[in-house]
Amino acid sequence: MTSETILIIDDQLPNLKVLTTMLKGKNYKVRKTVDGESAIEAVQIEPPDLILLDIKMPDMDGYEVCKRLKSDDKTKDVPIIFISALSEVFDKVKAFEVGGIDYITKPFQEEEVLVRINSQLTIKRQQKLLQEDKELLIQKQKKLEKEVKLRKEAQAILYQSRALIASVLTNSLDGIAAFESVRNSKSGKIEDFRCLVINPILSELFNQEPEDLSGQLILKNFLQKLDFNLFTLFVDLVETGISLNKDFSYQCQQKKKWYNLSAIKLADGFSITVRDMTERKKRELELNRQATLDELTGVYNRYTFDKSIAEEWKRGQRERQTLSIILFDVDYFKLYNDCYGHQAGDDCLKQIAQTVKKIMNRSVDFVARYGGEEFIAILPNTDQQGAINVVENIQHAIHTLAIPHKESKVSEIVSISIGIASMIPISASSPAELISLADKALYTAKTQGRNRYSVAEI
Repeated sequence: MTSETILIIDDQLPNLKVLTTMLKGKNYKVRKTVDGESAIEAVQIEPPDLILLDIKMPDMDGYEVCKRLKSDDKTKDVPIIFISALSEVFDKVKAFEVGGIDYITKPFQEEEVLVRINSQLTIKRQQKLLQEDKELLIQKQKKLEKEVKLRKEAQAILYQSRALIASVLTNSLDGIAAFESVRNSKSGKIEDFRCLVINPILSELFNQEPEDLSGQLILKNFLQKLDFNLFTLFVDLVETGISLNKDFSYQCQQKKKWYNLSAIKLADGFSITVRDMTERKKRELELNRQATLDELTGVYNRYTFDKSIAEEWKRGQRERQTLSIILFDVDYFKLYNDCYGHQAGDDCLKQIAQTVKKIMNRSVDFVARYGGEEFIAILPNTDQQGAINVVENIQHAIHTLAIPHKESKVSEIVSISIGIASMIPISASSPAELISLADKALYTAKTQGRNRYSVAEI
């Protein structure tokens, strides 16, 4: 497997040395630059797989470097993780607005650095796999269209030489069949379709042998078991001559399978090709699942949150309904990690994430890991009081977990600080503004003593 390349942009040589040593030990290829202009030139010449970008640099700061890289088609898809010292002012909203996907604070914790880097590289690899799979599907579809064109010519042989056609059907890896229309003698309307020929692959769907299906009126009753009206689509196909291509799922022998159906008009009937796409569909679903969830906590990740908040903002504009945001993090989580260890810290975040997920019981509610020990929730069609009710339920549930935290300065058990922001989305505002309000409210809750919530003033 080819090592992935990481570019570190930092004017502090000690930081470069620490990160280089840490990453090379994990088989990453490391490149380094000490200023923004050199970094932009290096990325344009040979884009890396990921960039670690320091905020505070002379001449050009990290925000401007990120903005320029994201404005270039050649470099815009390279993921960027910001680096910021705890003592520095770090504008998270600005960092994400210019295109950052995550951030790491100094002094570096090796486990955190490696987990964040691996998480973003995993997402990038999954996106690449999805794109490759999409391109492969397009190629297969083109190949299928060519096959359908060829089969049009082959259908004429169906009536001339059943023996030859039977040989072709038996050896095909796709399900193939031909049906003729059965019409009402008075109205002339199609009432059903009679099976002329069917191969073993397709006859498995009917749980019968091919020879038992030939000449039978089997299609209408079978199609009624599916969720969509395929029978009407087949009637339209015969009457209009417009080919049909559709994906569908079917419970076959206690297993759910996915198929692609392609049908073309044949005299007063049609021929059909059914291709099993179950394995590709399962792989696609699994890749989609991995790409949308946070690997550690099992709730949605930051990438999925960004997409969801944009959609909910547009929906709120259309419906003129209040959209609420809840932003919270674990009080004194660094002290918790230092005391109990990173494994216990991971378990703590998992419990909190899953507990909050259970409370967000409406189908439209959404909770995601925002970064580190910070989480964010979207509450569509929820006013400020409704959001407060949810927050109080969350506080009670976290308190009920009673996770010991002897190093906390506000409680003997793990607690959280919460910021709440609510507004009706308008074109003059943006999701970033709503998030910023929640972030300020969270800061207020912390300055007031933590283990509490604060509501943003609009």
